[in-house]
Amino acid sequence: MKGVAPNMGSCHNGVRIMRIISRKTLRLFWEKPEYADVEQSLKAWFREASNADWTSPAAIKAAFGTASIVANNRVVFNIGGNKYRLVVKVNYPYRVMYVRFIGTHAQYDRINVEEV
Repeated sequence: MKGVAPNMGSCHNGVRIMRIISRKTLRLFWEKPEYADVEQSLKAWFREASNADWTSPAAIKAAFGTASIVANNRVVFNIGGNKYRLVVKVNYPYRVMYVRFIGTHAQYDRINVEEV
């Protein structure tokens, strides 16, 4: 039955790639003058993550060895020379990453990473 299966992520030349929701959150962060230094690092992360086919936490760790895998499908990436932390929630079967938090280490220390 055509159209019954859910859309399992985006395709590019037959290769599944990750959808990231949302790039706008990242852009709004780097547009703040105090965080302008992280723009290129976030763009590079977005480009690499968008073109990845991460089906498991191990696949993310293989690409980003410094990423931290935490509970509730959260992954913490060190961004901008480890000056910033990016937390995403990953839906592996659907190849979707939801940006849950971006901030400095001090800001990160004030959140519950498993619940953001």
